[in-house]
Amino acid sequence: MKFHALAFVLLFAFMYLSLAQGSFDDCCLGYVVSLPKNAMKNIVGYRTQRADGDCNISAVVFQMRKRRAHKKQKTVCANPEDAWVKEKIESMNRRAQS
Repeated sequence: MKFHALAFVLLFAFMYLSLAQGSFDDCCLGYVVSLPKNAMKNIVGYRTQRADGDCNISAVVFQMRKRRAHKKQKTVCANPEDAWVKEKIESMNRRAQS
């Protein structure tokens, strides 16, 4: 009897934690360390992700140039504290202001 109650409580706790996290549809779960130069040329935009109720980590999400063969635009998640990420954002912002 105690085992069944414990199993029920654990099952309920796991379900609550999974629902409390929200949807991972648009959330980064990790970072890339770096990007090759040819991939850097394919970045067409970016957005920022904040660590809030829906997502666990803060990130910069780079949108890559869409290829004909892919139906969905590819994204790359990067650490906003990395120097190369800051440089890329600054260069994109300068280009957008020009």
